[in-house]
Amino acid sequence: MTPLRETAAAVALMRTPQLTRTQVVELLETESSALKALGVADPREGKLFDPDGGGTVNLEAIEAELEAWSREGIAVRTALDGEYPVNLQTVHDRPPALFVRGKLEIDDQRSVAVVGTRSPTDSGRDQAGAIAHGLVEAGYVVVSGLAAGIDTAAHVAALAAGGRTVAVLGTGLRHVFPKENAELQHRLGGESAVVSHLWPDQGPRRWTFPERNAVMSGFAQATIVIEASQTSGARMQARLALEHGRPVFLVRSLLSHPWAQSYADRPGVHVIDAVDEVIPVLERVYSNELSLIE
Repeated sequence: MTPLRETAAAVALMRTPQLTRTQVVELLETESSALKALGVADPREGKLFDPDGGGTVNLEAIEAELEAWSREGIAVRTALDGEYPVNLQTVHDRPPALFVRGKLEIDDQRSVAVVGTRSPTDSGRDQAGAIAHGLVEAGYVVVSGLAAGIDTAAHVAALAAGGRTVAVLGTGLRHVFPKENAELQHRLGGESAVVSHLWPDQGPRRWTFPERNAVMSGFAQATIVIEASQTSGARMQARLALEHGRPVFLVRSLLSHPWAQSYADRPGVHVIDAVDEVIPVLERVYSNELSLIE
């Protein structure tokens, strides 16, 4: 059994209408093989794939599609793959696979999401840059969503500091959104990684960005919110991070918003003035995770 065939089988499972994302992950983990999981995926209609013949899935056609994606620089990392992000493995309803340009690394476990509004103040943009720079200096990977505003400021500052920064997209990898970040997206794919849980041809839709925030929250060890309104995706990500058991940091100026005031006293939420207040908390989290592994 080749790795290509295993990945093709995982893609086939993901395309099975009767299966939810959670069910696909459960099948993969129960069987420890996408190909084995494919053989038991739909008991109502019989096997989707039978290595002895029959079934309804053409794995050779999917393998050809995977090879075409690979020629574009797009890799598929399934939940059974060694490169699937460690932090994301512990999240319920995680994606069965990620599409990746660039390379995922073990150091991505020490990653922090920096998020906020697409229309920041100058102060907010400066704060995002300073925090991203400080995270890089402390040895952390900066994660953001490649959106205009705070996300872009965080990615650019991390690169300027000589660090690694991963973009989690709200579109498939064949799309650029916003268009003005095309050069930045290309650079991140070459120097770090650009990832998406969406099929490569998926364009921007209202529902794709909340899903992106859920993946980003799971990918990162913690989330820092710079500037965000009541209806922003960054506020949603703060909620999701808490649900994932991850610390959330709110820049103090956010307390002018009622939503941030309501979050400030919750367990796991920290109100900060500078990145120096973030690092000790992250180090405790990382030490606890290492002790659990050992």
